[in-house]
Amino acid sequence: MNRLMVNIVVADVAKSAAFYEALFGFQRAFDSDWFCNLQQPNKGGAELGIMKRGHDIVPPHLASTPGSTYLTIVADDVETVFEAATKAGHVITEPPTNMFYGQRRMLLHDPDGYLIDISSPTVAG
Repeated sequence: MNRLMVNIVVADVAKSAAFYEALFGFQRAFDSDWFCNLQQPNKGGAELGIMKRGHDIVPPHLASTPGSTYLTIVADDVETVFEAATKAGHVITEPPTNMFYGQRRMLLHDPDGYLIDISSPTVAG
């Protein structure tokens, strides 16, 4: 495998890209009115594709709202993301909580309703 990238389908590409850039430090590697590729070149090649809902390239059955998918982003410190998200006015679904499996997790939704799980290890693995 050369590369793994998740694509999400959104109403407003620029708005969604700005959300992921501001909270998670992604950078635009490619940008157009219908698609944006976000990358974190210094973080192991993490990539996120953002596609405009209704564009011809998007399979028709993916044109509706998000389904049974959520993104997990492992951060150095969940509290830092929580503070930034709160300051920016994003609605937090679940504040940072210690989980039984050794991580501290928070949940929030992006501008298009995708559930984002932000986690940080609480114990050395």
